[in-house]
This record gives sequence, C-alpha cells and structure tokens, in this order.
Amino acid sequence: MRHELRQVRAFLKVAELESFTRAAAELHVSQSALTVQVKQLEDELGILLFDRNKRGVSITGAGRDLMGPLRQLVLDSDAIIGHARDISAVRTGAITVAALPSIAADLLPRAMRAFLRTNPEIRITIHDVVADRVRELVAARAVDFGLGTATRQDRDIRASSLYEDYLAAFVPAAHRLAKQSEVSLRELAECDLILPNRESSVRRLAESALTRSRIAARVKHETNFMPTAMAMVRRGLGVAILPESAGDEKRDEIVRIPIRKPALSRQISLLQRADRALSPAAERFAQALRLEISPKPRVR
Repeated sequence: MRHELRQVRAFLKVAELESFTRAAAELHVSQSALTVQVKQLEDELGILLFDRNKRGVSITGAGRDLMGPLRQLVLDSDAIIGHARDISAVRTGAITVAALPSIAADLLPRAMRAFLRTNPEIRITIHDVVADRVRELVAARAVDFGLGTATRQDRDIRASSLYEDYLAAFVPAAHRLAKQSEVSLRELAECDLILPNRESSVRRLAESALTRSRIAARVKHETNFMPTAMAMVRRGLGVAILPESAGDEKRDEIVRIPIRKPALSRQISLLQRADRALSPAAERFAQALRLEISPKPRVR
C-alpha cells in the first residue's frame, strides 16, 4: 500500500509543480527515482499521465481527469493510517465485554475507572449475562472477550485463569447465623434459601455441592439479579448464596459469612476466541483488569 501511495504522491507533486526536478527536490528523492515511480503508475493504470518534451512536462487530459480521485485516495489513505495509529496507541476505539453479573457489578467498574484515567476516549460496553451466555457471545465474536467460567473444553475458546471466586452466605443482621465466623452447607439447608435462577453458574455450583453432600435444601426464592437477592435478604425473606463480591461484609443490615464444609468456588477466566487476537485497546483493558484483581486473602 505504501509503495502505491508513493507513486500517486509522486504524480500529484509533478502535476502540481509541472516539473520533475522541483518535485523530486520537494519529495527529497532523486529525479531518476521520481521518474521511475511515475512510470510505474502509468504502467499500472495503462495510460499516459504526462507529455514529456524538451521544454518540460505537461499533464495529459487523462492525467487531469485522475487528479481529483487520486488526491482523494491519498487523503483517505492518510485518514485510515492516522486512525489505525490512534487505535494502536489506544487513543480511540471501542471495547465490548461479556461478564458474569457479579463481575460486572464489582471488578469491571473498578478496572474501568483505572483504565479510563489514561484512555479517556475509549468507549466500553458491558453485557452482564449468565455463564453460558458469556461463552456464546465470545464464540459468536459478538464481544472482544468474556469474563466467566470455563467449565467445558472448547477448542474455539481460549481461557486465561484470573482468580478463584468463592461463594458466601448473606444473612440478615438479626439472623441466628449472623454472629458465626463461618457456616456449613448443612446449616444453610435449614434456612429458607435465596438462589439465582437455574441458568446461573452460582446456582449450579450450589446445587451440585448439596447433591454431593446428600443434603436436601429449601430454595424458597430465586431471582435473576444479585441486587434483588440482596434486597430479599435485607427484608428478612431468607439467606442468599452468592459470590463473596456480591456485597461487603456487615454492610447495612446484611452480614456476609464464608461457607465452609465444603468451601464453594468457581474459577473465573478471561475468555476469548482462540483464532482472534485482542485489539490494542482490549488488550490494555485486560491488563487493567488483571492489575485490579488484588491478591487479598479470603475472609476467614
């Protein structure tokens, strides 16, 4: 592309100055090199662009007809190259991310704030969806990358492990379990449980653990969104099992209690198409996400 543009620029400069000698001087090339470039363009187009004689050079009718389109070609090419450099330098662009609701409500906003301080012109769109939908959007190339669980082998998706996400119990401050430092699944099974819907990886993880432990539980309420589950807990409607990041410990009227015997966790990974490289902006945002994942110890 650069080679062809050099030929076009050579033609336009000769046409402007009506002189190979002066055009070569302004373009900082030898006159012979400039002559070759113009000749190559003429051969490629199959027309004569200049009439050459002892008195000098003059543009042909065909060359005059092509000046406008070729000048626009150079302007468009310069704009494309400039835009590409802005993208490479993360001065412009857009990023689309699919993420589990717990990540979209906590980690992502923190990472966005840090990232946008140095990349303010980047537009970020978040799809907060359940785990299966995260993988679907990544596989369909509908997002740059996803933040979710990689629960099955998929040759089309590359998963990079980010952190271990533990589940906790969220209970009303007046609940009998609220003063405990930890809680078991068997103790939770005695409560009215509030769980995400069956499409949620949290729901599947909790029910799988209950089944393995041969514990029968009462799922009293279920909901699509964690804020709704937390509002139910706040009103004393039951005990919610959610990711630890769903709420701060002892905030408002809710107490977060780590679940033990057994501990419940899921591996959170960055998911991307195996055959697709991240854009410079998406790669830099992924780095910001990794930096935002602090190595804080779990609450014990």
